[in-house]
Amino acid sequence: LLKSMRNPGDAHFEPTIVVSVDDLPSRLPKSVNNLVLQPFIRWARKTARYETDVVMIVHLLLYFTTSVPSAVLLFRNFNFIHGILHAVMQVYYVGTYTLMMHQHIHQRGILSKKYSAFDKLFPYVTDPLMGHTWNSYFYHHVKHHHIEGNGPDDLSSTIRYQRDDIFHFLHYVGRFFCLVWLDLPLYFFRKGRWGLALRAAGWEFGTYFFYYAMATYVNRKATIFVYIIPFLLLRLGLMAGNWGQHALVDPDEPDSDYRSSITLVDVASNRFCFNDGYHTSHHLNPLRHWREHPVSFLEQRKTYGKEGAILFHNIDFLMITFRLLAKDYEHLAKCMVPLGAQADLTMEGRVELLKRLTRKFSEEDIRKKFKKQA
Repeated sequence: LLKSMRNPGDAHFEPTIVVSVDDLPSRLPKSVNNLVLQPFIRWARKTARYETDVVMIVHLLLYFTTSVPSAVLLFRNFNFIHGILHAVMQVYYVGTYTLMMHQHIHQRGILSKKYSAFDKLFPYVTDPLMGHTWNSYFYHHVKHHHIEGNGPDDLSSTIRYQRDDIFHFLHYVGRFFCLVWLDLPLYFFRKGRWGLALRAAGWEFGTYFFYYAMATYVNRKATIFVYIIPFLLLRLGLMAGNWGQHALVDPDEPDSDYRSSITLVDVASNRFCFNDGYHTSHHLNPLRHWREHPVSFLEQRKTYGKEGAILFHNIDFLMITFRLLAKDYEHLAKCMVPLGAQADLTMEGRVELLKRLTRKFSEEDIRKKFKKQA
C-alpha cells in the first residue's frame, strides 16, 4: 500500500499536501475541496519535481507570502515586537524548510524542469531568512559529509568525542560555530578540490558581506532579527541534531552506515521534516526520495537487524542529544526498538550497549578501524 500511495499511476496514489494532517480533503467542505483544493493539487503536481511533493509547493507559497513580506516590512519600518514575532516564526519554519532544502540539494531541485530557473534562484532569497548561508548546506552536507560518512576526515564527525559529555559537545558546537568558514575550504584544499574550496569560501564570505551591507546601509536592527538570529540558532540546531544522528557508533564497525547512524519511527520529525528520522536509510542511499524511506526500511528490516542497526521510537534527534548529555540512558533504552540479536537484551543490557556506542575513539582506534581513510 505504501508503494501504491506514492505511484501516480496507481488508484491509491496520495500526494502529500500538508505536513500536519494526512487527510486534508476529507476535512474540508465538499465545495472547497472540489473548487479550490483539487484544482490546486492538479497544478501543484505538475509544478513539483515529484508528483508526491505538493507539500513543497505549499511551503514555498507559505514562505513567500509570510517570511519574505515580513522581512521586507521590518527593513522598511522596524518594530521590536514585529522583530521578535518574525524570529519566532522563522524558528517554527526552519525545521521543515531545512529538510525541504535537504531534498533540494540532493536532487538538485524540487520543481519540474519548466520552473528550473526559479528552482535555482529562490534559495538565494529564502536561505538567509532561515539562517542558511548561501550554498553552504550543499557544500558541507553533499560534497563533504556524505563523502566522509562521519569518518575521521568528516568535519562534523562525532567519533573523537565522548558523546555523553557536555564539555565535548560544547567543543564540537563551538568549533563549528567559530571555524567552519575556514575548516570547510581547507578540507577541500587538502582533498585537491580547489574549485570547491574557492566556491565554498566565496559563498560563505559573500553571505557575511551581505549581512554587513544590510546592517550598515539598510537597517541594523532588522538585520539582527531577520538574518543574524536565525543564522545563530540554525547553526546550533544543525550541530545538536547531527550529534544525535551520529552519537551511537559501533566501535567494531564504525565505517558501516548501519552502525554509525540511527533510525527513528513514530516521531514528529518524520511528519514535519520529510522522514528525517530515517537517517540510516538516507546514508545508505542519499538520493532516495523522502517518501521511499519507510518502504525501504520495512523491506530491509532483517538486514538492519543482522547489521546491528539502532532503532528508536518516540524520541527525536534533539532529545537524543539532550538525554545523552544528561546521561539518561534508561530513557533511551526504553525508547529502543530491538532489532535482531538486540531482542535478547534486558533493559540493563540495552543501557550497556548504548554506553558502549557513545565512547570516544582514540587516534589509535581510528587508524585501526578506518584503514581506507588512513
